[in-house]
Parts: sequence; C-alpha cells; structure tokens
Amino acid sequence: MSMILSASVVRVRDGLPLSASTDYDQSTGMQECRKYFKMLSKKLSQLPDRCTLKTGQYNINFISSLGVSYMMLCTENYPSVLAFCFLDELQKEFITTYNMMKTNTAIRPYCFIEFDNFIQRTKQRYNNTRSLSTKMNLADMQTEIKLRPPYQISVSELGSANGFSHVSVGEYKGTGKISAAPHQRLEPVTLPGIVSFVLSLLCGALNLIRGFHAIESLLQNEGEDFSYVIAFFLGTAACLYQCYLFVYYTGWRNAKSFLTFGLICLCNMYLYELRNLWQLFFHVTVGAFSTLQIRLRQPQGKSPDYNV
Repeated sequence: MSMILSASVVRVRDGLPLSASTDYDQSTGMQECRKYFKMLSKKLSQLPDRCTLKTGQYNINFISSLGVSYMMLCTENYPSVLAFCFLDELQKEFITTYNMMKTNTAIRPYCFIEFDNFIQRTKQRYNNTRSLSTKMNLADMQTEIKLRPPYQISVSELGSANGFSHVSVGEYKGTGKISAAPHQRLEPVTLPGIVSFVLSLLCGALNLIRGFHAIESLLQNEGEDFSYVIAFFLGTAACLYQCYLFVYYTGWRNAKSFLTFGLICLCNMYLYELRNLWQLFFHVTVGAFSTLQIRLRQPQGKSPDYNV
C-alpha cells in the first residue's frame, strides 16, 4: 500500500529538528530510514532545495525554504507529485504559524512539537487520495517536477567521506544533478536597476556607433590607429555584458561585474583623446552605477513556488 509514513521539520544550518510526526513503526526498515534522516539533516545546507533519496522500499523526499527543511518518508510507490504537494503544504503552514526569528533562535530539539497535529492531519488526507482536496492542483506540480526534477541522492553519496563535495554544484540543471545556480532566481527589478540597464544599453550603442565611424575614418585615412576601433567595440561588449549580468544569475557574478567595469574604465582611458571629460565621466559613471545595481540585485532566498 502506498502511503506517507512520517514527516519532520528541520533547521537547515545545523540540522536541529524543530518538529516531527509521532510514528510508532519499529521495523528494521524504518529504523534504517531514521538514520538516513539524521545523515541528511547534517547535509541540508549543501543540497538543492528539492531532493529525493531512494532507500529500497522507502523514499525520503524533502524541500528547503528560508532556512527550514521539510522532510517526509513514504513507500517507494507513493506518487512523487503527491509527496511534494504534501511537503509544500507543510511549508506554507509552518511559515504562516512561526516567524523566522523563532526558528532561527530555537536552541532545543522539537521546540515546535505542537506542529505535529497539523502534520498528522495532513498525512491522513494525503494517505486517503480519493478524498484529497488538492487534486485539482496536482497538474501544476506535475509540470513543475517535469521541468525541474528533484535531485536524486544515492545512498553511497551519503556515506562518502567528503559528503557531496565531489559533486559539482554547476552540474545540476533540473535533470538529476546538483546545480542551484542556473535556476537561481534574482530579486525583483527596481527602478534604479531599470535605469542602469537602459543607460548601459545607451553606452553600448554609443560605443558601437563611434566604432563604425572609426572604421570609416580608418578606411579614408590610412594613418588612423586601428586600436581605437578595438577599444570602441570592447566598450560595447562590456556594456552589453553588464546588461546580461544584471538580468541573469551566473557563477562569480559580482567578480565578473567588477572586471567588466574595469574594462570599461580602461577603454575610456585609452579613448581620452577622442572624448571630452563629460563623455568620459558619463561612460565611467554609468559603468559604476550598473556594477552597483548588479551587486545589489542578489539571488532570492526563497525556494520556488510549487503552485499548490
């Protein structure tokens, strides 16, 4: 029979159990799964926000959000879409009931054990799928899981000496390998951010136009310096790359933005003979402003909404 057996709420940073369902099954398989629960709790900060561990006839699924992880144990044939809908329901109720200050300052295990009442009620509903009230929303979760499947943790990875350090964080792309970065969502765009984006495009366009004019001048006068053309086009590329860094999350994003700003400064220093002080000031200031906005627009700390 497919069913949810137990669930728990754990703090991500140190694995402190905050709440758990009271299950009384003392079988060998359940005892082994409890060991896996403890091992996973110690590694939550190294894992993506949605994972599955298959342990023979049982599966352990969990999601993490705002420093708290929601874990559940179910039989191997329990539908994955129902499992993650169950976890998402626990997450929403826990966030509504307890504020982050309480969860961050908790010092003793199971200090929110009263949350077990909600866990038990929700578990009973999800174990009776015929009367499940959230059935109409399962299609949305199914689509979400297809687009970004949970990372499949192997038992051998749990037992490795270095944990998950041998798995590259850049490998997970929603197909069973770890990579939070490609799917990391940035904070909402602000008005200063939009202004910096538009100004960077403007600077890039100005550099591109001057670059073509420099090519025309070079063709008409053989004595012209071709390095000016290179400087203009490098400036264009740097401005456009700043726009890209503002819109998309990449690895070493802040470092890349500072290097790009440095390239903008170098190009304008080289072009000081062709531009007046106001033009140089405008290009460098826009580059600095865009770099600041890239630095301020950080990844969101919240896990994706599962639309349940």
